[in-house]
Amino acid sequence: MAPRCWRHWPAWLRTRPPLARNLPSSRRPFSTQEQIPQICVVGSGPAGFYTAQHLLKHHPRLHVDIFEKHLVPFGLVRFGVAPDHPEVKNVIHTFTQTAHSDRCAFWGNVMVGRDVSVPELQAAYHALVLSYGAEDHQALGIPGEELPGVFSARAFVGWYNGLPENRELAPDLSCDTAVILGQGNVALDVARVLLTCPQYLEQTDITEASLGALRQSQVKMVWIVGRRGPLQVAFTIKELREMVQLPGSRPVLEPADFLGLQDRIKDAPRPRRRLTELLLRTATEMPGLEEAAYWASAPRAWGLRFFRSPQQVLPSPDGQRTAGIRLAVTKLEGVGEDARAVPTGDVEDLPCGLVVSSVGYKSRPIDPSIPFDPRRGIIPNKEGRVVGVPGLYCSGWVKRGPTGVIGTTMNDSFLTGQALIQDLQAGLLPSEPRPGYTTIEALLSSRGVQPVSFSDWEKLDAEEVSRGQRAGKPREKLTDPQEMLRLLGR
Repeated sequence: MAPRCWRHWPAWLRTRPPLARNLPSSRRPFSTQEQIPQICVVGSGPAGFYTAQHLLKHHPRLHVDIFEKHLVPFGLVRFGVAPDHPEVKNVIHTFTQTAHSDRCAFWGNVMVGRDVSVPELQAAYHALVLSYGAEDHQALGIPGEELPGVFSARAFVGWYNGLPENRELAPDLSCDTAVILGQGNVALDVARVLLTCPQYLEQTDITEASLGALRQSQVKMVWIVGRRGPLQVAFTIKELREMVQLPGSRPVLEPADFLGLQDRIKDAPRPRRRLTELLLRTATEMPGLEEAAYWASAPRAWGLRFFRSPQQVLPSPDGQRTAGIRLAVTKLEGVGEDARAVPTGDVEDLPCGLVVSSVGYKSRPIDPSIPFDPRRGIIPNKEGRVVGVPGLYCSGWVKRGPTGVIGTTMNDSFLTGQALIQDLQAGLLPSEPRPGYTTIEALLSSRGVQPVSFSDWEKLDAEEVSRGQRAGKPREKLTDPQEMLRLLGR
């Protein structure tokens, strides 16, 4: 009987593990003598870079090309993280190390699905990972949503963070009250930016255009509205603490919303318990003399409105702008995180001139050849392997939905990278030579597409830092793609 471990088999038999002996040559596992695996990653945000990082770390020969539709890398780290959270952006240093690997290349200004198709990429690479995130927002689906003065949080955040497609958003901030629909971290980010003193924002990488608008802002009150109650808020304690301690602003919370919560959170998980305790203290405890005097003199305020669901954006008398929002009063059915908000039949109107909808991001399909679940807004997958399409993988929000923080995406992307390497080693991916970027470069050139390399990005980065230094900021983001191409001599 042959030894159970293939390493103890005779030399003529152990040229490959047993799994490989019964596979056609085009599906045998890669060895150090065979071709370099060519892997394509679509999207250069956290999911894309973390996937690439894992692949490069755990395979000694593999090569990764990262394609990005924007001219600049880093996705939501650049375009989503609030400008007053620079510490969160430190992960860019890790991504830059990955991009500097001689086995990794970044190609910006290439929109997959328009400039090059997924089938074309599949033909050029041994495997393809879709990590392009959630590029759309959940619509409210209520009358008046199209009125001037109503914005998605995705667009509003993109405006102050320099996302090229939102650079001309120009929200009217001449009103005194803004309403943000949704009670997650993004909602608190928007509220904080609206209420933060412009002199502080001047020290961040917020765009000059949005900073100019915020200097002229008349917004003094921001309501953050949720369908459910204090036990179901989606923001975290760090973001809440920042709001409570925000200079020049005071919290407006209704103590009645918190009755009986102290007893109900005793057995709650620690993060939820600590978050609710901070809400309780802020809403019900009398502030000290110094704090009371400080809040009394604060020129701005913010508040949480619970058990309210948007029904209609109310127009001004001439119908040309937003004048308020009609909210259905709700109650909860069920308990805890799974409690569902149902209308009571009562409504109330809340005057405001600005409505920002922060009820969620949404992925969309980028190529008709890719399976997609429109209800869940994800690519159907099992542990990152796209269902029914060997060699196609996904990671990040397009894999699991728009939830979690950067650390969540890191772990998720590592798991996808691990699945791909397992398939590579098991001979489930083609092992014959694939041309990789050589073929794609020729296709893009024939179509007039001008890819941007990581060294090109570093030239743009240096220009942004230089402009920022002149203004006393970390950087002044470039927001016009045509200007970027001119700076690169294109």
